Amino acid sequence: MAAALIAGFHYLGIMLLTATLLVEWLALRSTITREVLDRLVRIDILYGISAVIILVTGFLRITNAYGKGPVFYMQSMVFHTKVGLFILIGLISIVPTVRFLRWRKAALANGSLPDAAAVSGTRKLVLVELHILFLLPFLAAIMARGIM
Repeated sequence: MAAALIAGFHYLGIMLLTATLLVEWLALRSTITREVLDRLVRIDILYGISAVIILVTGFLRITNAYGKGPVFYMQSMVFHTKVGLFILIGLISIVPTVRFLRWRKAALANGSLPDAAAVSGTRKLVLVELHILFLLPFLAAIMARGIM
C-alpha cells in the first residue's frame, strides 16, 4: 500500500510540475504587471515544491521497499537519461526563477517592469523545459518495461 501511495504522489508531483510550467509559459505571454510578477513567483514556488516531491518520491521508488530496487534502475541507461533530463530541466529553471525574483524586486523598488526581450527569452526557456519534460513519460514507459 505504501508503494502505491508513493507512486501516486510521484505522479501528482509530475502533474503539478507540468501544470506550473504551463502556467508560467502562459503568464509570460501576457503583459507583465506587478500582479503577474507576484503570480509568477508564487507559481515558481509551487514548481519548486513539485520538484522536491518528485525527487523524494523518486528516490523512495528506487529502493527495494517501495520499488523495483536499485539494481533494476542503476543498470538502465533509460533511467540515467531520464534523471539527466530531469536535472537539465532543473538547471534551466534556475534562470527563470532568478529572473522572476529580480523582476519583482525591481518592480517593488522602483516600479520598473521587464522589457519584452527579457520576457520573451524567459518564455522560451520555460518552453524548452516543457519540451524536455514531454520526453520523460515515454522514457518512463520504456524503462518500466525493461527495454534498453
